[in-house]
Amino acid sequence: MKKLSPVLFCIAVFIACYTNVNAQQNTSQKQFISNNKITHNIELKKSPKLKSILDEAVDQTLKDFKTRGLKPDEFAATVIDMRNPRNLLIADYRGEVQIYPASVVKMFYMAAFYQQLEDGKIKMTPELERGLKNMIIESGNESTGYILDVLTSTTSGPEMPKDEFKKWAYKRNSINRYYKKLGYQNISINQKTHCEDAWGREQQFRGYAGKNRNMLTTNATAKLMANIALGKSVNAKRSQQMMDLMKRDWEKPVKNPFYQEFTSHALKPSSKIWSKEGWTSKTRHDSAYIETPEGLKFVLVVFTENHAKEQEIIPSVARGVIKGLGEMKK
Repeated sequence: MKKLSPVLFCIAVFIACYTNVNAQQNTSQKQFISNNKITHNIELKKSPKLKSILDEAVDQTLKDFKTRGLKPDEFAATVIDMRNPRNLLIADYRGEVQIYPASVVKMFYMAAFYQQLEDGKIKMTPELERGLKNMIIESGNESTGYILDVLTSTTSGPEMPKDEFKKWAYKRNSINRYYKKLGYQNISINQKTHCEDAWGREQQFRGYAGKNRNMLTTNATAKLMANIALGKSVNAKRSQQMMDLMKRDWEKPVKNPFYQEFTSHALKPSSKIWSKEGWTSKTRHDSAYIETPEGLKFVLVVFTENHAKEQEIIPSVARGVIKGLGEMKK
């Protein structure tokens, strides 16, 4: 057998390495590729009337909380009128501004989870079911990390050498590529949520100074909630499973009243709400789909910053939207 010359040997090694890396990248890319025809591309039409309703609700909220220091650039909101599925109307206030989403990001992980479940990329186990429920219902951070690990085939741990870390980061970013493919722009959701802080490679991935943090817009969040409510996230069956997890029996006494302290404060008896909230020391958010006894059906997403302890900012916007929608024809 003839020996390869040094030059040919180097070429052969390069080709082998390139093929291996390319195969890993293709595997990661295929992780979120779906044969499902539903692509979240609902048509949303901007509505001047709905915009006027939202602006009025925002203006009133700013007036009501002026003495508490609420500023126009400290919150954002998006509303989608869902009464006519064939004519979905949208309006926003700072709806494309990136804001740290806190636990609202868990709704995005849930939708991606059900996509992989539907495509056979993962199989439901009792432990995965326990983690999924804890992530959405109890808003657990450790369970969220577990689900994100499963979705992206990554794990937390010690810091990594540059080349190894690059491959790890590519896998973790598969969650961003998935949503980009579905048409979600101006978002980044590749980070775990933490009770205290990120450590090891998670901190390394954040750029050590929190530069690479999760970021969402109220527009993108409202779009996902609308797709789920309309049965267009993955498919109707999976969307209903998501809705079941987000259903809030807000009128009943519960052990954990946490999720009753957001949009539901604005609701009248017999109203229904499906939601995913988020709360940190600096942020207070809610993403909700609401149905009222009067026939209103709408998505409302409100993000607030620097006023995490103010429980009434989000309900204030909601009350204004409910009032305005009630006076607006379909």
